[in-house]
Amino acid sequence: MTLPQIFFAYFAVALTGLSLLVVTRRNPVHGVMWMLILFIHVAGLYLFLNAEFLAAIQIIVYAGAILVLYLFVVMLLNLKKIEKERKFQHIWIVGLLVSVAFLTLLIPLLGKFSVYPPPGEYSVERINSEGQIMTVGRVLYTKFLLPFEIASLILLVSIIGAVVLSKRKLN
Repeated sequence: MTLPQIFFAYFAVALTGLSLLVVTRRNPVHGVMWMLILFIHVAGLYLFLNAEFLAAIQIIVYAGAILVLYLFVVMLLNLKKIEKERKFQHIWIVGLLVSVAFLTLLIPLLGKFSVYPPPGEYSVERINSEGQIMTVGRVLYTKFLLPFEIASLILLVSIIGAVVLSKRKLN
């Protein structure tokens, strides 16, 4: 194996293991902390793929803002009351059976498809000559302006909703 293959194998195994640690922890705060390490590994994978801008955004947005939001929601929940109620004790058996059935159907279907997207207008040489941030900005504010603005409006509405809900609980 070459050195890039070893790095990619490490990131693949680490991301899979960290994802399992996030969803299997009983304590939600521990799950969020494992998610922080997961986000840092995703940023490392972006660095491995020469996407420095995406790695920086991954750390700033996800490891910074989104993780703080998750911690805020976890702290707002009344977890002691929820932990006392055991609703789904043996439902994981059904979930496991459904997952195995789904994978037995999905894996043969995925083997039949080979989808390669058409080459885009931005080649590696053009991106390197313009710079990654300039290219992302140009595409984001020209081709994807409407979805970008819709996402910002959705985030604004969710922030206003969170403020209204938190103000209502204080009174």
